[in-house]
Amino acid sequence: QLSEDVERVSENQTDEREGEMEVHEDASSVILPDGELGTTTPSLRFSKTCLKNVFSVILLFMYLLLMAVAVFLVYQTISDFREKLKHPVMSVTYKEVSLYDAPGIAFYPGKARLLSCKHHYYDHIPPLINPGQPGDIECTTQRINYTDPFTNQTMKYALVVQGPRDVKKKELVFLQFHLNETDQDFSAIDYLLFSSFQEFVNSPEKPKFMKDCESSYSSWKFSGGFRTWVKMSLVKTKEEDGSETVEFKQETSVVNYIDQRTKPRSDQLFFVVFEWKDPFIQTVQDIITANPWNMIALLCGIFLALFKAADFAKLSVKWMIKIRKRHLKRSRQVISHIS
Repeated sequence: QLSEDVERVSENQTDEREGEMEVHEDASSVILPDGELGTTTPSLRFSKTCLKNVFSVILLFMYLLLMAVAVFLVYQTISDFREKLKHPVMSVTYKEVSLYDAPGIAFYPGKARLLSCKHHYYDHIPPLINPGQPGDIECTTQRINYTDPFTNQTMKYALVVQGPRDVKKKELVFLQFHLNETDQDFSAIDYLLFSSFQEFVNSPEKPKFMKDCESSYSSWKFSGGFRTWVKMSLVKTKEEDGSETVEFKQETSVVNYIDQRTKPRSDQLFFVVFEWKDPFIQTVQDIITANPWNMIALLCGIFLALFKAADFAKLSVKWMIKIRKRHLKRSRQVISHIS
């Protein structure tokens, strides 16, 4: 409004000046011939007005182009935000610990019998003195029977052993099983890992606890006649609803066991070692990289630019209309003066 008032004042001043010029031209028209009236000044004014109009049109098109780019950026920003909401990114973090919560190792030996179980440190396993003979069982073990969670008819027998805890001392659990005879071509023992042995001990319904573990975790096997070395790593996954699931990843290496017993035997010996791979607990969760506040700030900036561009375009059009009116007014004045 201030700029329009200034333009009105300037128009009034120019009109007064034009009136004075007309008076002077009327006075001088008596002296000057008709061919020399207003030949230089109107052409110069017309060239300046034409340049201003061309420049205004160029600016108008530039701002229209900027408005189109801003609209495209708005659309692209909203599309990217919706796409990131649909496809979150998996984030993996590692937490170092000195002591793990002792895991539970559930064995399904069948007809096999546990001969010995010991905790060793610094990866040092002394040689067996009497392989195949009962030895010391220094591990915390519990035996439990429960129904198969998949059939609900057959009974399953599980031997649950407390796993290693101290990862800095490289604590490991070494177990030896013995199977006298088997009716299968391949002899193996199934085992299952779950996250906390203490939760199993404190559980009021241990059969239900084992059924839930068997339906949630994967089971593995280790064969007879070999020493199987299992290195475990713990992976925690945070779900969208805030719950947390735990699973194990393991690396297994198998070494042939040389049976040095004097008499040939038809029985099978099983040796298995459980150890933590590293002191890092891996936590996996899905995160959304789209930040709504950044998008809102970007959209505000784009809309502000759009409004400023629209305002400038409106003022430019008004200015061009005023310039055109002035030019037509001056042309009419010159024509009327000449006539």
